[in-house]
Amino acid sequence: MPTINVIGLGGGDINQLPLGIYRKIINHDGSVYARTLDHPVVEELEDEGVAFHSFDSLYESHDEFEHVYDHIVQSLMTKAEEGEVLYTVPGHPMLAERTIQLLLRHQEKGNVTVQIQGGTSFLDDLFTSLHIDPIEGFQFVDATDFTRNAISYQQHTIFCQVYDEMIASHLKVELMEDLPHDHPVYIVEAAGSTQERIQQIPLVELDREVTLSNLTSVYLAPVNEEMLNHKFSRLREVIATLRGPEGCPWDKKQTHESLRTYLIEEAYEFLQAVEDEDDEGMIEELGDVLLQIMLHSQIGEDEGFFSVDDVILSVTEKMIRRHPHVFGDKQLDTAEEVVGSWDEIKQKEKGKERPSAMDGVVTTLPGLMRAQELQKKAKKVGFDWNQPEPMWEKVEEEIHEFKESVEQLSAHEQEGELGDILFAMVNLARFYKINPELAIQRTNGKFEKRFKEMERQIEQQEKIMKGMSLDELDQYWELAKQKERSEE
Repeated sequence: MPTINVIGLGGGDINQLPLGIYRKIINHDGSVYARTLDHPVVEELEDEGVAFHSFDSLYESHDEFEHVYDHIVQSLMTKAEEGEVLYTVPGHPMLAERTIQLLLRHQEKGNVTVQIQGGTSFLDDLFTSLHIDPIEGFQFVDATDFTRNAISYQQHTIFCQVYDEMIASHLKVELMEDLPHDHPVYIVEAAGSTQERIQQIPLVELDREVTLSNLTSVYLAPVNEEMLNHKFSRLREVIATLRGPEGCPWDKKQTHESLRTYLIEEAYEFLQAVEDEDDEGMIEELGDVLLQIMLHSQIGEDEGFFSVDDVILSVTEKMIRRHPHVFGDKQLDTAEEVVGSWDEIKQKEKGKERPSAMDGVVTTLPGLMRAQELQKKAKKVGFDWNQPEPMWEKVEEEIHEFKESVEQLSAHEQEGELGDILFAMVNLARFYKINPELAIQRTNGKFEKRFKEMERQIEQQEKIMKGMSLDELDQYWELAKQKERSEE
């Protein structure tokens, strides 16, 4: 079977190379293959007459690193069929060396024998140079494939493969999403060798006037938790503390039942911020909604029934299941098809047919919202008008019946007739794709704003509203309307 001997060149100069490895390279008959010539040991061995065949040119001829690594492996496999191959890589072969992992996959398939030797890891030298103990928590991250959510900022973090300005810039941009621009990071060059250099710089300077190479690493020290208040894990810690033994008396006494009204209030306050087009308000109110979710989740965890992890797992898996056109191979091209698929999947999840088409509408919804949901259910089984004309006729009919009830029926019966008007209006609103709950909220806000403007104008003229006639008040109402229109 073809054989490929892999040798790690270590992270420093030739003085760190074991004697046996040095002799194996020096005495090798033929070319020595190298992933890259950009390494101090390669330069010194070339001076001693070793002929290297490198794959550096492939990095310029391919757009993606994975294609480079595939090409290198295929070339080595082809050469191994002609005779034993000696392949050298920087550092340790099992540390951040994608070509070695690909070769080992071929070995598992029985295509080649891979023998790995030598190569001290530069991590030991890094730990020594930076005076850090990895047992405190350590992460080793490939900077070429880094996203900010993939690390814990409260551990020691080493970024490898920061060998050019583009990678350094990507790393900087990702980290600056979480850290201030002047947060200190450390550039480590050729750790453990005679060329070792450690430089502390502000994060913003990571891709500016900094010398980078294949021997460059970036070190980020553990970050104080106070700097991570924007992270979900930090919020979870804060809520757990509030509910903990040394926490807040008010938070500790809350239950699912006692918090119910707060969730409704916060949701409506967010809707008000949307209505006001208030971005800062939306941030605050969404935070308040999230607070309620976290409190309920923490209560569930304290009682041993569920945690926020279960909440997140539930909604994540639901979104994946109900979007097979995104996470699967189902083809859905329109919003209507998506809604139909959603309902079909939802029905399957419930396991059995509900006794009534009306089942599943929450009874605690606000009246207009519940009317809208009940009508949607009826529409699904065909009990609905397709044109607005009969809807308008129904509204007029209900208004007439209400007028008659005022003269002939009890207050309880009048209430029912007024409800019929509202229910018919919800049906009409639904046809015109208007959310009745949001519509009444908007009107409430408009009325309040105009009324306050009336009060302001009347106060300016040193009059008292309570003593004015309705005709006078109506004049001020019209002035308030005119002012509102001029501001739009």
